[in-house]
Amino acid sequence: MFMQPNRHHVFTRREWLIALGAGTLAVRGGALAAEELKLAAIIDTAPQTHVLIPALRAALVASDAAKALQDYEAVLTKTELVDRQTITSRLQVKVRHKPFSVYIKYLEPHAGREAIYVAGQNDGNLSVHDTGLASLVGTLSLDPKGSTAMDENRYPITMVGLQSLVDTVMNQWIALTKSNAVTVNNYPNAKIGDLSCRAIETVLAQPIDSTSFQMTRLYIDQTTQLPVRVQQYAFPPRRGLKPALVEDYLYQNVRTNVGLGNIDFDTQNPRYGF
Repeated sequence: MFMQPNRHHVFTRREWLIALGAGTLAVRGGALAAEELKLAAIIDTAPQTHVLIPALRAALVASDAAKALQDYEAVLTKTELVDRQTITSRLQVKVRHKPFSVYIKYLEPHAGREAIYVAGQNDGNLSVHDTGLASLVGTLSLDPKGSTAMDENRYPITMVGLQSLVDTVMNQWIALTKSNAVTVNNYPNAKIGDLSCRAIETVLAQPIDSTSFQMTRLYIDQTTQLPVRVQQYAFPPRRGLKPALVEDYLYQNVRTNVGLGNIDFDTQNPRYGF
């Protein structure tokens, strides 16, 4: 649900680079090299009238809010275009930041399937078990980025969570400075059900590269400032068609700092089905 957007046009790439100064912006494959340059420094150095500044500042606040969490639980509904098929899944997720840990339980489809990943454990692999006849093989140890673990997924389990959600968008927006045909729309009174959000939408007039999305939407909870949803739309195959939804990640019923412990990310947890 959107109100009328506030619309602006982006500076040209040349104006952006001149204003920042040579060597100020460092993007690798569309991702910010954090060890070389802090995003906040980019924002402070950039022309404050640039269309992406308000969007980046809002995203940075959301990133900081997510980063400040110790842990959280949520229901993640994700819709992804994978191998020309649109797949929607609902998952119960638990996330802990230190050490980075993820527990996933599928609600639908594949109800009962569970997966656990803890950074620095299990040789970097995730533990997963299936349901039904597939459960007969027991618990498997899989490479998070391997073909089996990535089946029906666009991203690995290591990218689950609010922090990755917003940081990915920020990196994309930095890469958008390569284009002089970007529009930003702000929807300060957006709604996700009963949740009041601010939605920020970026629209590209033409692709920058083969991975460019035509439209990206970031939703930020107005109360907690946490990022709760990202939608990404691809360029249509021909003119006259609407952009196609290829990614939609929605976090609901978010409960923060609930005191998750090692047992919550352990296959020996008696409440789990491993």
